[in-house]
Amino acid sequence: MTNFIPLNGPWRTAMDTALIIVGSFLIAVAFNLFLLPNQIASGGVSGISILGKEWLGLEPAYTQWALNIPLLIAGFVLIGKQYGVRSVLGSIVLPLFVYLTKDWAVPTMNPLLGSLYGGIGAGLGIGIVYRGRGSTGGMSIMARIVQKYSGLSYSICVVIMDATVIILAGFVLSLEQSLYALIGLYITGKVIDGVEMGFGSSKVAYIISNEIEPITQIILADLDRGLTKLEARGGYTDNQRTVLMVVVGQSEVPRLKALIRSVDPGAFVIISNAHEVLGEGFKREHV
Repeated sequence: MTNFIPLNGPWRTAMDTALIIVGSFLIAVAFNLFLLPNQIASGGVSGISILGKEWLGLEPAYTQWALNIPLLIAGFVLIGKQYGVRSVLGSIVLPLFVYLTKDWAVPTMNPLLGSLYGGIGAGLGIGIVYRGRGSTGGMSIMARIVQKYSGLSYSICVVIMDATVIILAGFVLSLEQSLYALIGLYITGKVIDGVEMGFGSSKVAYIISNEIEPITQIILADLDRGLTKLEARGGYTDNQRTVLMVVVGQSEVPRLKALIRSVDPGAFVIISNAHEVLGEGFKREHV
């Protein structure tokens, strides 16, 4: 059904809102079940709220609201209304869910498991929020502000924000806890990438050969995959060459290599990962 939702309009707005709410709920659950009880302050406003809880006894949800609201105002003023609006919903409902799930039973007090499963849950939630074209506000707004006025890239600004929280965790909690926080932060980043770009195992192959036409026909007929012919020029000879580009599933790679070798054992083949493949023969975009 989501394949037919237009990029703009009330249905898309409703879908985005639902994704932001679901993602925020998952982040809150990961926070209360794994990160907070194991003192995994892996960056962001949530990490600061953990430090506030351990150092000053502050309720994490209140700390998150207290930080998110002024950062939202700063986002409206310094970055622009459009960015601020997209951050409002996540900035409000995330601390709300944190408050509502604060008494849920904690499944583990092992900090390694807490950093792993907390990182997975937080990454899954953040990725879903991003798929809803939203934000949970917090330090992401601060990173945008620093980016705007410092000239640094957004990724570097995010690293600076998270590194600051983790360093503080080393002082407020312990060096060991800051090391666990690094694990959680790494896992979170990987899961976010997976949600945004897909967990698929598709591969893209580039084929350079003197037997382009026979290889083309055998891929089309035996592998039943489409391909694209790219015009290229040799760096050493400066001769015109045709390069074949074909996208296949992970399980089709051995068959593809065998077919190429059967036609031209000396063909030059490059196979690399394709994070997400959309279109005929693969998957459709959903949101």
